[in-house]
Amino acid sequence: MTQVGEGQEAEESAPPVMTFGAPTAGEILAERYELVEHINNDSAGRLVWRGVDVVLRRPVAVVLRYPGGDSATEMLQAAVAASRVIHPNLVGVYDAIDEDDRAYVVREWVDGQSLREQVAAEGPLDPARATAVGNAVASALAAVHATGMVHGNVHPGTAMISDEGRVVLADARTDGADSQENDVRAVGGILYFALTGHWPHHEAPLHGATAGHGRAAIPDAVRDGSGAIAAPRQVRAGVPAYLDDLTMDLLDPEIAPPSSDVLAAELARLDIPADDHFLESAGTLRFTAEPEDDRSPLAAAGGRKVAIGIAGLLAVALVGLLIGISIFGGDDKDPARKPVAQPSPTAPAVEDTTPAAAAVRKLDITDVKIIDPDSRVRDELDDADKVTDGSLDEGWDTQSYNSAKFGNFKKGMGVWIDLGAPHTVKSVQAVVSAGGATAQLFAGQGNFPHTSSGDKQLVKNYQPVGDALEQYDGTTMTFSNGFNADQKYRYLMLWITELPQKEDGSGKYKIGVQEITVQGS
Repeated sequence: MTQVGEGQEAEESAPPVMTFGAPTAGEILAERYELVEHINNDSAGRLVWRGVDVVLRRPVAVVLRYPGGDSATEMLQAAVAASRVIHPNLVGVYDAIDEDDRAYVVREWVDGQSLREQVAAEGPLDPARATAVGNAVASALAAVHATGMVHGNVHPGTAMISDEGRVVLADARTDGADSQENDVRAVGGILYFALTGHWPHHEAPLHGATAGHGRAAIPDAVRDGSGAIAAPRQVRAGVPAYLDDLTMDLLDPEIAPPSSDVLAAELARLDIPADDHFLESAGTLRFTAEPEDDRSPLAAAGGRKVAIGIAGLLAVALVGLLIGISIFGGDDKDPARKPVAQPSPTAPAVEDTTPAAAAVRKLDITDVKIIDPDSRVRDELDDADKVTDGSLDEGWDTQSYNSAKFGNFKKGMGVWIDLGAPHTVKSVQAVVSAGGATAQLFAGQGNFPHTSSGDKQLVKNYQPVGDALEQYDGTTMTFSNGFNADQKYRYLMLWITELPQKEDGSGKYKIGVQEITVQGS
């Protein structure tokens, strides 16, 4: 049985660890922690023991370093800092003691293996399990980062998997040699290793073998002639494109990574069983029409609008012709056509019981908000009111993203509107800042709390209206098909799933929604 947790990454320049006076089984430290079995030495040369807290009668792991004092300062400081963060995906730290000749940290005992050991024994993980491991590690980092601290030691040896399947992260560092950004990028390394069994960085996360543990080097990633790593899908079949893209984005130094809480939220979304997803279980949300053979240009969105417009003009012309014929009584030279009978001035007028069609008009929008279900930061919610202020000069803008699909961290974002009361809706028009966006109109019955959870419920419960506009080549999006004439609508949402590229040459993607109007009765 191996106590998961291979410990802190060793430094090449680390001084040798003194091991004279090593403890023995049955010894009790601090009159409380009984040493039961020497498990291994971690990668920094510290002794890892399985022990028992004789006061609380629970198993513990005891990590000892010889000597204590100054040489153990970083270890003890890291333990104290870690003890302040309580999270189900972090190994719990119970005690940290310095006795000068030795120092030791008492932490949670976890039966299981490190990610490195499990992949070495059983091969790469399936995509769903790899996602779950990445989610757990990112969630642990989000808890650490929320306190302002850095973990600084994320690799397959410190990502631990218990026999019950729980994933925990251990052995944070406090020497200031790392950053929160590097912590987040390390999750990309965890995902890459879990999916392929290879480490994507030139330097190994563990330095050599240590006595009693039999640690082997992690295989380096497959690389091309320039040293660039192969994507997980090139190494192993069956890796979903969205997970491949996410992993490679995290490893790309040219792409700014998200914060740990945003990454955790995205991986949590991907970690949901497929049956529970509100839309596609794949990554970025896409709305596509059913493919049709020999589809004519008029069958496309723009063609539909042209066809409807032409049909409308023909209808108006025909009605005008009939009215003209009726008014002038027809052609007297045509014996088959008789003059229109005029009502007798003494005859009672016949009441027309046919209900008049309600006039189509611009409907009032009483409330508007930005829907962002996949972000915990939620810093893109301002200026929603500018979408309905009647001016095209100002609107709501997304942030800039590294890819058209919101950097692969979101399924999409939406603009939700409330008409104040149910109405018959004929069309919704959205003026956007640039062409090339993909969007879909949704409708629903409920207004949900304006939180991440509430936004998720809203998107889950709303239904699409008509077809999506895929990479629409224009800045005025009109949604007119799909509305049920017998149904009234109050809550609508413009759901954007793909962003256009900015024209400033930055390679970033962004969109602004300048104005939304609704026509109906």
